[in-house]
Amino acid sequence: MRVKIPEVTIGRLSLYLRCLNEMEAEGMTVVSSAELGRRSGINPAQIRKDLAYFGEFGTRGVGYYVSELKNNIKEVMGVNRPYEVALVGVGNLGSALLRYKGFQRHGFRITAAFDVDLEDKEMPEGCTLYHADDMERVIQEKGIKIAIVSVHQSSVQEIVDRLAKAKVKGILNFAPTKVSVPEGVTLRDVDMGTELDILAFYLSLQEK
Repeated sequence: MRVKIPEVTIGRLSLYLRCLNEMEAEGMTVVSSAELGRRSGINPAQIRKDLAYFGEFGTRGVGYYVSELKNNIKEVMGVNRPYEVALVGVGNLGSALLRYKGFQRHGFRITAAFDVDLEDKEMPEGCTLYHADDMERVIQEKGIKIAIVSVHQSSVQEIVDRLAKAKVKGILNFAPTKVSVPEGVTLRDVDMGTELDILAFYLSLQEK
């Protein structure tokens, strides 16, 4: 029977991967769970528990080989190969996402962008701007499986439905509204307003 992996564990794997990338860049070859815990802010026992979901990593008395653990985590997370990504909505937020270099560092390349207005929009190298009417055709032709949505909230459900019909399997939604997706499509919502509300709540507690 397949073990259900807690979502919070997947999030921590991404954090471990970032730390391991930094260590590798520093020339480190071996790391202990204590050092990885210090860097990530996660208890070393929790790190060992998270990794144990996926097999036996590390050598007793030695620790983890940085490059090997990094590659193992990348394979577990499915980021050991590059992904082409579509961006729908090239307004202020969409344009900022196009300029964000972090996607490429994680192996994600935005190669197609879609909008109803094609005027005065600069595209980074490797990305082509298309009219929204061509979205399904281009996505299917390019075999894109991941899309980022940054359109007005009134249009999100329609866009998500069209992406699902175009065989997109993963959608990152930046619009502050809830939408539904069919079975087989994974949706992640990024609501920056809500996150700021949460920060304000904790700030108010400190001020009381």
